[in-house]
Amino acid sequence: MPGTLAIDLGSSSTVVAWQDGTAAPARLLRLAPYALDDPAVVPSLIWLAAPDGEAGALVGRQVLEAGLADGDGPGLCRDFKRRIGAAAMTGSAGFGASPAAEGTWLSPEAAGALLLRRIWRALPPELVPERLVLTAPIDSYRGYRQWLRQVCGELAVPELALVDEPTAAAIGAGLAPGSRVLVVDLGGGTIDLSLVVLEGGQGRAAPMAQLLRFAGRDLDSHAQALRTARVVGKAGLALGGRDIDRWIAAELCPGVVPDGELLRLAEALKCQLSGSEQAVRLWSPPGQAPRELRLERRRFEALLQQRGLLEQLDALLETVWAGARREGLAQTAIDAVLPVGGSSRIPLIRRWLQERCAGVPLRGERPIEAVALGALALTPGVRVQDVLRRGVSLRCWDRRSAAHRWHPLFVAGQSWPTTSPLELVLACSLDGQQALELVLGEPQPEQRAEVVFRDGVPLLRRRPAGEAAVEPWAETLAPLALQPPGQAGEDRLRLRFQVDAEAQIVLEGDDLATGERLEPRRLGPVR
Repeated sequence: MPGTLAIDLGSSSTVVAWQDGTAAPARLLRLAPYALDDPAVVPSLIWLAAPDGEAGALVGRQVLEAGLADGDGPGLCRDFKRRIGAAAMTGSAGFGASPAAEGTWLSPEAAGALLLRRIWRALPPELVPERLVLTAPIDSYRGYRQWLRQVCGELAVPELALVDEPTAAAIGAGLAPGSRVLVVDLGGGTIDLSLVVLEGGQGRAAPMAQLLRFAGRDLDSHAQALRTARVVGKAGLALGGRDIDRWIAAELCPGVVPDGELLRLAEALKCQLSGSEQAVRLWSPPGQAPRELRLERRRFEALLQQRGLLEQLDALLETVWAGARREGLAQTAIDAVLPVGGSSRIPLIRRWLQERCAGVPLRGERPIEAVALGALALTPGVRVQDVLRRGVSLRCWDRRSAAHRWHPLFVAGQSWPTTSPLELVLACSLDGQQALELVLGEPQPEQRAEVVFRDGVPLLRRRPAGEAAVEPWAETLAPLALQPPGQAGEDRLRLRFQVDAEAQIVLEGDDLATGERLEPRRLGPVR
């Protein structure tokens, strides 16, 4: 079964998602023996019994079941994801490279490579990945990309792509290109707040995963511009879900040094309290009688406040808002708040977000899998015909200049079919106007960006700034009738333009005067 595989390598958990070439929805893969059952994620954990023991390494769930997740020693690797990008820039990406830097037998790069290889080998045999898309943090995107090119060189996949995590999370949550999003990532070991502006928006290409390999050939990394969200403000803290688990263990079992079993039970209590007012688990200490661990949500929330979690979040958020103010971006201009990571489901965290970001929609329906699902959505069937070679513009009447101007609908380099329509509102230029003309045109080669092909691979070439000339299409399109006639300056039609799977420009819309929906029509193929 051919399709696309997405891997979101996280600091505490790694999500693996799959989407085949049919209309079936994307799904998370439960990869035995490494993944948990609910949620179906692979804990980002590796344990080695010896420095050269890659063959017998335990990965993910195996580390938890062996009771080794909270031990000490150089054989345990965790929290290696966030250190990969910086280390990759030094060129150390081999197995066992620079172990002394982290006090373990594996460098961060080698640990990440081992995890990716194990995931790849555990894929069900009936799945045949045609493309692999991975996610990367914005702050180490360049180094992360270099590391992935080395690690994935041995994987037999024709197409390899990369996308930044905030963009993937936002698209996975259903936000539109061009959105301004506050991403609140509460992972197992860290808290990261990022205010980002996504690529795309009206008249601009929607975000798309960056190709690292196409048709089995590695692409020249210098020929492609970095495609990441723009960071407006960012703040982080080395505090996460595992610290909360330790707080719970200390609260319920004071004076007891928490082992792996106790911490797993504390985590289970925390997760249960996201949906219940009370949680109960049974703990069996070595050599002692079983003991009931009970925690109410009210006591849990009081514990988080006593430990200063909300104060820390307030300080991080203020740092982010300060960055926004420097950019002239008001809080009211934010389109959405996007919580991701397991700890973002804690009700106290949700209430804190709603209070501190009042009036901004909270989009966190799928905090665990949003990044992986967004990565799939940003990697459409990456074939040559999925990239527009030329743009398409609509001729519109500009009231200020009393002249016609060209408004871009789709631009060169934009992928198709489009994921969401481009919406325009057109006004009448005359009293008693009975129809609105539809005149489409093609920006000429001196446009701001065009796609050129090198050995069959699409590459984006930019030109100096300046208004591009537009050549009207030779085909004459039927005008849009107005009944009753419109008046000068009156907003009359709300139009929506899309490119469908057959490369046809599809027009839909509404008559604002009558409330009637326009009959959908195809305007012609994109070039």
